[in-house]
Amino acid sequence: MKQTTKNLALAAMCMAAGLALPFLTGQIPKIGNMLLPMHLPVLLCGLLCGWQYGAAVGFVLPLLRYAVFGMPPIFPIGVSMAFELAAYGLIAGFLYQHSRWQCIVSLYRSLLAAMLGGRIVWGVVRLLLTGIAGEAFTLHMFLAGALLTAIPGIILQLVFIPAIMVALDRTGMVHFRREHPKTVSEQP
Repeated sequence: MKQTTKNLALAAMCMAAGLALPFLTGQIPKIGNMLLPMHLPVLLCGLLCGWQYGAAVGFVLPLLRYAVFGMPPIFPIGVSMAFELAAYGLIAGFLYQHSRWQCIVSLYRSLLAAMLGGRIVWGVVRLLLTGIAGEAFTLHMFLAGALLTAIPGIILQLVFIPAIMVALDRTGMVHFRREHPKTVSEQP
């Protein structure tokens, strides 16, 4: 019960951060949107609370942000972001939670896999949505949206998230594990 309450509180904080961060980065001309401000709290939510919370926060965040602030535009951007961010939270949380060791190396593996998987999900959903709307979605558009314009955000995620996790480990809020937890059948 105590862990569930902690996870709900952390997930709510991540949701609030995801709602607020785009206002801060939007003040930076030319690269504000490229910093991918909603991605950071979703990835952190998956890592800190688990894949279930990360996926839920990731899916709800762009839809809630549209309902409250009118941004991002709901179709096709908001809907495709909902699936993309859900994939980020799910993949990062699942891989990190099921890592043999929870350390910086497994953190980076989880982040990189989540970034790749989330962008693939975004591309597939965007392709489906633009197909429904009768518009084109080319490989060039996918590469530009998923990689080229996202480079500042990718760099920020690869620097900022591990720094937060290390700080949380040092404060004792989150602990890196050096060994795989024993399953119920292995415990004496």
